[in-house]
Amino acid sequence: MTEKGFIELDWEETSPQEMQHRSEQLLHLMQKRRTTRHFSTKDVSKELIEDAIMCAGTAPSGAHLQPWTFVAISSQSLKQKIRDAAEEEERKTYSQRMPDAWKEVLDPLGTDAIKEHLTDAPWVIVLFRQSKRLRENGEWGPTYYSTESCGIAAGLFIHAIHNMGLVTLTHTPSPMGFLRDILERPEHEHAMLVLPVGYPNDAAMVPDIDRKRLDEISIFIE
Repeated sequence: MTEKGFIELDWEETSPQEMQHRSEQLLHLMQKRRTTRHFSTKDVSKELIEDAIMCAGTAPSGAHLQPWTFVAISSQSLKQKIRDAAEEEERKTYSQRMPDAWKEVLDPLGTDAIKEHLTDAPWVIVLFRQSKRLRENGEWGPTYYSTESCGIAAGLFIHAIHNMGLVTLTHTPSPMGFLRDILERPEHEHAMLVLPVGYPNDAAMVPDIDRKRLDEISIFIE
């Protein structure tokens, strides 16, 4: 018998051997995930983007308020408008706002104010965080843990994109208020990430970097 408002968990036990196999497969897949800024203009179907967003939507969220809006853009003219505005902000950031400590870690990655990925990639997805929600009584109330919730959703979106064989990039132009204006989103939505999605181009390059080892990112207390 279930409590009102609850249903039984849909879960099947997996053997230890199958669990180990799955974990190794996923680790191998995700170890190959890389961020590239070199995108092909090759088309990507809308259905794939829809599936990735729905995967992102399975993320846990504070009080299950699901405080996210994914705006998916394929319009070339709108992508160009976003790129123009982003590059204007980025030029100010690189020339005026960026402290030396930030520059020294970006230099090995080869980033600059030119953001061709915003017009080359067939899709640009902007993740907006919702700071309010409309209550049943018609009044506005806050959301809870919206930043953490959207961060988890973004991770699941990136995972889904990599799993289907595409690439994406987490772009955070700062400040990002121009995205709300261009995309005509309400004041309680705040741009959090810009995620170009597509195929890598034939000459795509990535920085020659290593990821931290297990002992550098974890502590086990047994």
